[in-house]
Amino acid sequence: MGKNVAIPQGLSQAGKDYLINHGMDLVELPDTKAETIISQAPNVDGIVLMTEPFPNETIKQMPNLKVIARHGVGFDNVDPNDMGENNVWVTITPNANAATVAETTLAEILDISKNLTAISDSMRKGVFGYKSSHMGFDLAGKTLGIMGYGRIGKMVAKKVRSLDMDILIYDPFVKFAEYGKIVDKGTLIANSDVITLHMAVTPENEQGIDRDAFRKMKKSAVLINLGRGQLVNQNDLLEALKTHEIRGAALDVFNEEPLPLTSEFYKLDNVLLTPHIASNTTECMARMAVDSASEVVRVLSGEQPKWPVNSVE
Repeated sequence: MGKNVAIPQGLSQAGKDYLINHGMDLVELPDTKAETIISQAPNVDGIVLMTEPFPNETIKQMPNLKVIARHGVGFDNVDPNDMGENNVWVTITPNANAATVAETTLAEILDISKNLTAISDSMRKGVFGYKSSHMGFDLAGKTLGIMGYGRIGKMVAKKVRSLDMDILIYDPFVKFAEYGKIVDKGTLIANSDVITLHMAVTPENEQGIDRDAFRKMKKSAVLINLGRGQLVNQNDLLEALKTHEIRGAALDVFNEEPLPLTSEFYKLDNVLLTPHIASNTTECMARMAVDSASEVVRVLSGEQPKWPVNSVE
């Protein structure tokens, strides 16, 4: 076939093998930043795109591009409508990471409820009394609020049932939930002990978890964000954590990634910080690589993609 595909060097070997076995020529890049793609692979036919932004003007310098296959579910780093107007498909991998992200969400809920990482870090420093002044809290009998009831939200709800937690769900597009009670946003925020975010970023909810939301939350509540940094007003969250307006937070995503070492979040002991690892397992990375690679192959073979988020003219 002789088509050229730009991929990050760190793409799982399973994805690379899939592309090679289907006749693709790979252009391996140190990252998938727009400037890197333009400088090293401007004439490729397809891209496996990670989380770096792909500005609209980039397409003007890529005359052969037919498909941008997102390595993941979110596509807020690329404008699918603009790409469609330029005859470029944008696809995602909706079935590859839901179970893994749900597991990681559960891990972070358990960690922050028992202060595991913070206590372990203090132990390594010889501060053995830290545990006495930083006790955790039980999850049984508490309420989990899930914002966003798509594939991941549903799996989180299913897994959390074994912890004997009540479950509240907010999702404006969902009328029924098998594993919890559908409520409005205000009810969830006011009544949840743990709130976890699994929404796509939209103009309606961007930075929607803000000062007003923190004021309405329980002072004993914690926020879990493995969705997107843009869902939360980070300055308002920082202030809420500093003043203990809420108990704590576990953050895996940020407005700027990686989170700069100058960030004040690093100075707080009531926030668990991880570097966008929600889907960071060997199995999940292989699934996302193969699924994104398969979308590239479909499009460059003249077929319709399986998981598009746009249409082409």
